Amino acid sequence: MKKRIYFNAFHMNCVVHQSPGLWVLPGDKMENYTDLNTWIELARLLERGKFDALFLADVVGVYDVFRGNREAALTQAAQTPVNDPMLLVPAMATATEHLGFAFTSSILQYPPFTFARLISTLDHLTQGRVAWNIVTSYLESAGRSYGRSGLPEHDERYDMADEYCEVCYKLWESSWEDGAVVKDKQRGIYADPSKVWNVVHEGKYYKMDGCHLSEPSPQRTPVLYQAGSSSRGQAFAARHAECVFIASPTPEIARQIIQATRKQAEQNGRNPEDILFFAYLKTVTGSTEAEVKQKYDDYLEHTSYDGSMALWCGWAGYDFGELDPDEPLEYVETNAIRTLWNNFSRADPERKWRVRDLAKYVGLGGGGPVVAGTPEQIADEFQEWTEAGVDGFNIAYAVTPGTFEEFVDGVVPVLQKRGMMQTEYQDGTLREKLYGAGHARLNSPHPAVQYRRAESASAQGSSRPRQAGSARVVAAK
Repeated sequence: MKKRIYFNAFHMNCVVHQSPGLWVLPGDKMENYTDLNTWIELARLLERGKFDALFLADVVGVYDVFRGNREAALTQAAQTPVNDPMLLVPAMATATEHLGFAFTSSILQYPPFTFARLISTLDHLTQGRVAWNIVTSYLESAGRSYGRSGLPEHDERYDMADEYCEVCYKLWESSWEDGAVVKDKQRGIYADPSKVWNVVHEGKYYKMDGCHLSEPSPQRTPVLYQAGSSSRGQAFAARHAECVFIASPTPEIARQIIQATRKQAEQNGRNPEDILFFAYLKTVTGSTEAEVKQKYDDYLEHTSYDGSMALWCGWAGYDFGELDPDEPLEYVETNAIRTLWNNFSRADPERKWRVRDLAKYVGLGGGGPVVAGTPEQIADEFQEWTEAGVDGFNIAYAVTPGTFEEFVDGVVPVLQKRGMMQTEYQDGTLREKLYGAGHARLNSPHPAVQYRRAESASAQGSSRPRQAGSARVVAAK
């Protein structure tokens, strides 16, 4: 019996996510991305296919690096316009029973106090099926939109994220004791004020003094995703992440990233096997190799050069529009996504990538590799990646829902027959579905656990109890 693999569908609340130009094809319906039924139907499809979760990407800036403006992003709908992914979750959760929902939220978007309450609310409404993909943003336009001159430096953004997570952990794990909610109708008492504590935090980037406004949710802290694979990103993942999303061009490079991150996790005192690694893959499938080739060639023909370059220049933080399309590329370090660009030279050291080659690659593959083949061939490819240490995949689409319909009806039965994909869902929260019954909450030695009152009565001095007098005043108002 082969290793059980985890599968997420990789998507975004916009017209074009990772396949610029292909939204015009018949199999794509994302011009209807503002219609809630589009998302409800997708969620039901994914649950029918026994996907573990829908992973929703997001950006909070516009792709304006290519040619120095946002024209290409707008004309080609390259992740612009883009709506908030978080607001889709309750409706999709209502339409499903087991599917998990991982969504991206940058540390720039909300103060930790506000974000912690949003997460707790969603965790309640979904009965514990949410995950947070922690990002620090990479578009300079995002920094400007939030009132900054631009983005903080790459490594400093991770320093900010470390502290942001610390504040959130304190709110989720230490503000309300497990026995704080009593729901005593006889006495007319809902919560015990002596068991609700203020979080007091004064750090370099964040400051607060107050209690968490939400009562403890099923998971308290959501399942934690992280998607950075730079050296600083790996260090952050080794400390915080339960699931790491990697965009690697080959299984061998994925193996190197996984081994390096797990080694750092072990140095941090964590069990390295507690971290699950999800690789980005886009699939193109059909019943025969001839059908697959025809579909692949059709997709390639419809890719958009301008749309591809809008995305790639934003990811790289460099304007390739200044270069001749046939000019060879050299690596330049920027303040954006460093590793993604560097991966190309690592994957094929002998090849000289041209701008035109890159546009075609991104136009079909987006930020990672494309696996094209029959369901059996795709299952074989998955097996190769798992042998490199990959635990699961974020499956991207060429067209949607077409790509996912073909995957569910064609690839899923093959994977299930081989014992590589679940046939039934584990009961419980998303964390229990990933780690087993009884694991609804984070386990020690994850850094969030140190703030729990059951394990540290004073939460290391991070909180203090709310005074009964102030509680009575609030009640009187």
